[in-house]
Order: sequence, then structure tokens, then C-alpha cells
Amino acid sequence: MNTTSQTTQASDKNLELMRSFSESYAKRTDTYFCVDPSVTAVVIEGLAKHKDDLGAPLCPCRHYEDKVAEAAAAYWNCPCVPMRERKECHCMLFLTPDNDFAGEQQEIGFDEIRATTNHC
Repeated sequence: MNTTSQTTQASDKNLELMRSFSESYAKRTDTYFCVDPSVTAVVIEGLAKHKDDLGAPLCPCRHYEDKVAEAAAAYWNCPCVPMRERKECHCMLFLTPDNDFAGEQQEIGFDEIRATTNHC
């Protein structure tokens, strides 16, 4: 296996885990993925990559001085505290129906994520 792809892409196992989690969480919270499916794909890939690297799905859309410490603190682990408390998703992964960027989908395919993130 190519070492470069190991370091830049999430493992299939964690990508599928985060894809499945994202779908079930969206359905459970009556939220929807972004109208642009590439946003959803990149965020789920980022969550899965952080799960690979840090052992936790740390929000991939924020800057951290110390990712390991942030993952251990769990505040920004998906679903983060702002999402759980107020349905505020900085990543635009889980959007309320009234959000201008909310699509109609609560599902995304594994292959769709890989096809999108292979081009990044």
C-alpha cells in the first residue's frame, strides 16, 4: 500500500464508521447534510482521519494548537458541545432545515466520499 495515501486519507474502517454515525445522527437530530455533497464528504473524511490519528473524531474544521489535548478534552469531538446543545455545526455537516445551506439528504455513500476526497 502507498504510504502517502495512508497518511493523507482515513482508513476504510473509520471512514465507514464516521459515515454511518453521521447518517444516524442526522436522522436522530432532524438535521441535514449540506446542499453541496462535497462539503459533507470532506468533513466526514476529516473526522475519520482524526479518529485514525487521535483516537477521536475531533472537528476537522477548526485550528488547534494541540490536537491531542483537544481530542482528550472532548469538547470539539463530533458531535461537539455546540452541536449537542444548540444544533450549531461549524463544519456544516449537520444543518437544521431552516439553514440556507441545508440540503435534503441525510445519507451519503462510502464511494461518494472516496470519489470526492481522492481529488483533494
